[in-house]
Amino acid sequence: MTRSSSEVRRAPRKPRPAPGARRFSPLRLLGSVIVWAFTAGNVLVLYWLLTAAFKTPVEIFTKPFALPYQWFHVGKPFRNFVYAWTNAGFGDAVLTTVVLVGLATVATVAVSAPCAYALTRLGVRGSGPLTNVVAIGMGVPFQTVIIPLFVVLSRIHLDNEYGLFLLYVALSIPFTVFLLTGFFRSLPDELEEAASLDGASPARTFFAVMLPLARGGLITALTLNAIGLWNETLLAIVFLKDQAHFTLSRALFTFYGAASYQSEYGGLIAGVAIVVLPMLVLYLVLARRIITGLTLGAGK
Repeated sequence: MTRSSSEVRRAPRKPRPAPGARRFSPLRLLGSVIVWAFTAGNVLVLYWLLTAAFKTPVEIFTKPFALPYQWFHVGKPFRNFVYAWTNAGFGDAVLTTVVLVGLATVATVAVSAPCAYALTRLGVRGSGPLTNVVAIGMGVPFQTVIIPLFVVLSRIHLDNEYGLFLLYVALSIPFTVFLLTGFFRSLPDELEEAASLDGASPARTFFAVMLPLARGGLITALTLNAIGLWNETLLAIVFLKDQAHFTLSRALFTFYGAASYQSEYGGLIAGVAIVVLPMLVLYLVLARRIITGLTLGAGK
């Protein structure tokens, strides 16, 4: 049957709004107030850190939220940064931190990606319980095992940057495996079936097909691990003894005592800014990709 010209097609029904989408919600208002207050507090702290890094100690305490003036007036705006870089040994610390964090981050993802793929895609017997066992590692505070770790690594002469590298990788694997399992689980099964029909082995399927598709998850894992390891301080304090091999956070910890004794609070805050700003810039550059990756991994 054909429709008569007199008939008028009905417009599609509009979807109903989500419950509470149009009504006033006290809970939503409270949540918005908390989120914006937390954001404003973080922005205020960041503003204070950046301005105080260019101030004299007197300005820091008498005019905490005013713009810096004295060092700019005498023509030495970066005096605090030069002082921190020279006296804290940040030159060697930057190289050590970049190499150590970079290698540990890449090694962590290189180990965790095949583990996550095997647990989610290869039908390993008991993969569910094994995934839960790996996830338990995230709930064990490393502070509770730091003394046994130090004793063991000292006996095998690894209480140095090499032992710290192994600890960084070992302690980062549980979170990384748990994160990447969500990405590999979200990939369609048809891709593996097509690769298998073409004669590809599981290893070739992983490296040539599945790994490129999980690129968003890999970048997210690399970024989050890099930020966490860059800011790590306690393990560096315990295991690093040679000042020439200090990380940035370890060098800043040592610099804190000398700067406080000399009342060089501007140089100390400049040192904090040197440690914080690189990871802040990295997060701002990759924020959208990180949030998208975490949402994809959690939503599948």
